Amino acid sequence: MCCTKKFDFTLEPVNFFFMNEEMIKEIRGLKKEKNAVLLVHNYQRPEIQDIADILGDSLDLSRKALETDKDVIVFCGVRFMAETAKILSPYKKVLLPVYEAGCPMADMVTPDELIEFKKKNPEYKIVTYVNTTAEVKAESDICITSANAVKVISDYPHNKLLLIPDRNLGNYIKSKVKDKEIMLWEGYCPVHIEINLNELRMLKDEYPDAVFLAHPECEEVILNKADHIMSTNQMIKYVKESDEKVFLIGTEQGIIYRMKKENPKKEIYPAGKFINCPNMKKTDLSDVLNALKYDQYEITLPDNIITRARTALDEMLKYS
Repeated sequence: MCCTKKFDFTLEPVNFFFMNEEMIKEIRGLKKEKNAVLLVHNYQRPEIQDIADILGDSLDLSRKALETDKDVIVFCGVRFMAETAKILSPYKKVLLPVYEAGCPMADMVTPDELIEFKKKNPEYKIVTYVNTTAEVKAESDICITSANAVKVISDYPHNKLLLIPDRNLGNYIKSKVKDKEIMLWEGYCPVHIEINLNELRMLKDEYPDAVFLAHPECEEVILNKADHIMSTNQMIKYVKESDEKVFLIGTEQGIIYRMKKENPKKEIYPAGKFINCPNMKKTDLSDVLNALKYDQYEITLPDNIITRARTALDEMLKYS
């Protein structure tokens, strides 16, 4: 004879708010105990953004971490971001709360592929988007961000360039920098290419007064419809300072939580239904707590990789 256990619907529901408050209290205590700083990317979950010490984009966060006197950096983002923090702060402990939080675009170029290209094309300088692994940065001549790419490449004193890995950012740069030969890698961001023209047209019809801000990782057909093409930090600044009241945001929709929090009287909408990065949403409060409790997962890089990758980042700063 067998029996099936049924749910007892008379049980009290779990108080998730209470559980979160307890975790947040413990996180704050451990941060103080370990002299740690919590860096959170603009695309993270709302509850992670709410406990950030510093909230921003990837390179900006790493540079601010360099300026702090904290011994431990907990980086709520994806792996290449935590690696960049380690490159810029090699003597600090850098923790990535979720080991599996990667970036598909960063994985679209490998050090071996880049080394092979350099052997066959020694006349090209390698321009690398910060959305790449430490090993790829180490094989590069200079790095760029979405915010500074056009200026850095315009001022960089070389005319033959390979830009890796994002072809959409590369096409945007090529439209602005006409006097250089720029070869593009065939990488892309799986999130930003989800913004499609038909859906965008419907949204613009629904919100005719909306200002459309697009990230340069979007495809060219989308960028052609943008009022402004901007990095995430530039978008946040623009929405805050603009007199406009309605916005369509063409980047990962996690940023909209921050925008609405900072601009409660403005209407802010995602430029599509599925602009969601699953890797950015992997980190929850328990992961942050475990990172602080158990030093998981510490980013370690060979000294030679740190040194060579740092050279490419420092080269960028000369032209920023």
